[in-house]
Amino acid sequence: MTARSLESGAPATERAATPSLWSRIWHNDAPGYLFLLPWLIGFLGLTIGPMLTSLYLSFTDFDLLTSPDWVGTDNYMRMFTNDPKFWASMRVTMFFVVFSVPLKLAFALAVAMLLNRGIRGLPMYRALFYLPSLLGASVAIAILWRQIFAGDGLVNKFLAMFDIIGPSWISNPKTSLWTLIILSIWQFGSPMIIFLAGLRQIPTDMYEAASLDGASKWRQFVKITLPLLTPVVFFNAIIQTIEAFKSFTPAFIISGGTGNPINSTLFYTLYLYQEAFGFFRMGYASALAWVLLALVGLFTAFSFLTSKYWVHYDE
Repeated sequence: MTARSLESGAPATERAATPSLWSRIWHNDAPGYLFLLPWLIGFLGLTIGPMLTSLYLSFTDFDLLTSPDWVGTDNYMRMFTNDPKFWASMRVTMFFVVFSVPLKLAFALAVAMLLNRGIRGLPMYRALFYLPSLLGASVAIAILWRQIFAGDGLVNKFLAMFDIIGPSWISNPKTSLWTLIILSIWQFGSPMIIFLAGLRQIPTDMYEAASLDGASKWRQFVKITLPLLTPVVFFNAIIQTIEAFKSFTPAFIISGGTGNPINSTLFYTLYLYQEAFGFFRMGYASALAWVLLALVGLFTAFSFLTSKYWVHYDE
């Protein structure tokens, strides 16, 4: 026995047989890390790696054909001081977000409350209402929407039955963006399902007690339904707002990738696409992407900071 083993009070052979802390952790957690390894490789190689590359390119002049040329903050300076199309795309996107998200959530909540009454064939109605969201903002749906609101589309044919001559809705700068807002509202199925799940969690005896006290349906909605549903409203608002900021396919298909008429459908993501793959200004497009990320991050942070004033969680 050595002096160190005598001081520790344990034989050397016993201390040597005791596994170290790190070896015990690795022995217990190794299977979990091995199962996580494919995701970690994908996360680092397909998410973090491209993000860091994009951040570097946002400070360069890069056209995909030559090596990136470092220009510092010139891309950001140009964006905020000398790019009218940037501000036009920002206005269009903010208008779309401000109007489409609240209207979509209000419509989804109204349909969810209607389905929550226990009507017959509820699963069928739920599937039918969810179908537009399941299809998503696909190319086929955008082409269909363009045909519906074209000058000779279904909307104008319906109006012609009442001797009303409708405009070409997608070619009119006053109405083109509203056709995209209507398309977004039509795809209300996803928030509706979440609202319906939240409504099912509200105890029915609260409504029965309110009815006995003489509360009207509107008062029950304001005093019972909305306060208890605020966590669901908060979740849906965050998700749908982020999706609205990322909206691209409908504007690209309906406008032919130009954002016309008169930039009325020039979404921020569409302008980013034009800069990246239309003019091959990848450095500037990367800067646009990071500004969009910062904008969405600021909105999300603001929503979480203000949620304590209106979102009520059950204790």
